Amino acid sequence: MHLPHSWKSLLSEQDLERALLESADKPVVIFKHSTTCGISAHKFHDLVEDWNLSPDQVAFYYLDLLAYRPISNLVAEKLRVIHQSPQILIVRNGKAVANASHAYANFDFVKKHI
Repeated sequence: MHLPHSWKSLLSEQDLERALLESADKPVVIFKHSTTCGISAHKFHDLVEDWNLSPDQVAFYYLDLLAYRPISNLVAEKLRVIHQSPQILIVRNGKAVANASHAYANFDFVKKHI
């Protein structure tokens, strides 16, 4: 399954810095996905299917945490959250204001916290 066109990949420290800066203007959602985990695959599929928010409302960043583990670790460090997978982080003004993992990492969580 491909990423929706409005989603951005989180591939580097510069991408993370861009996301944190963007969170001053609108909520940023970071989805940390393990490509080898069945639960994570299910949550990814559901997010893609349910996503109906415009990039004007929220910025969405996708992180393949296996391919970009150092970036995943940096996200955990900078946002002061314990690493989980799958995991959704809601970021405002450079800080994680909410996060959910495993079964709770879903679109309803996103809607509730943005």
